[in-house]
Amino acid sequence: MKTVYMPRVIDATYLHDYFIHIVFSNGKEGRIDLSPFIGQGVFEPLTEKTYFKKLFVDGWTISWPNGADIAPETLYDLIERSGDMVNET
Repeated sequence: MKTVYMPRVIDATYLHDYFIHIVFSNGKEGRIDLSPFIGQGVFEPLTEKTYFKKLFVDGWTISWPNGADIAPETLYDLIERSGDMVNET
């Protein structure tokens, strides 16, 4: 069985609106717009920007106090596809 390495989130900073800056454990980082997630299901409370800004790194990805989180592989993929990834080798 092949093991796949997936970088974890080590830092996340609120920028503006629903944009955040994320740093991964492999040194890559980028900016991501999370607005497509906002307002649905567990992400409903995040429509309130003061609540959205309460994001934190829980050891492997970003989370919010209500238990909402987004898988690190999803964040990584979204940043790669946006072309906004930096520190690429």
